[in-house]
Amino acid sequence: DVQLVESGGGLVPAGGSLRLSCAASGFTYSSSCMSWHRQAPGKERELISTIRIYGRTYYADSVRGRFTISKDNSKNTLYLQMNSLKPEDTAVYYCAALLGDPWCSGSWGQGYWGQGTQVTVSS
Repeated sequence: DVQLVESGGGLVPAGGSLRLSCAASGFTYSSSCMSWHRQAPGKERELISTIRIYGRTYYADSVRGRFTISKDNSKNTLYLQMNSLKPEDTAVYYCAALLGDPWCSGSWGQGYWGQGTQVTVSS
């Protein structure tokens, strides 16, 4: 079975840092599109970063320059290093995968999702 399990969320003051992890299993991790999304209260879920073939990355404008996505294929683990956190970064953070889609060309509606981890940034 495909499983994605996030960890690393928590409460942090504004300006602080957190590193989220997403442990993946049950699929060929290295040939899949991996991503981080977030959903703040009362808002739609937002794609914030992807990592695809050859390590190419994408960042939403809201996090570019502050967040860094990476993955360790040997550990089947995806990471999101979050620096200079702001109160508006408060959300539930989800990792997601598009299996067998190294170019991230598919729809996230067809993806596999973790259960999410809460990040709260205090002002």
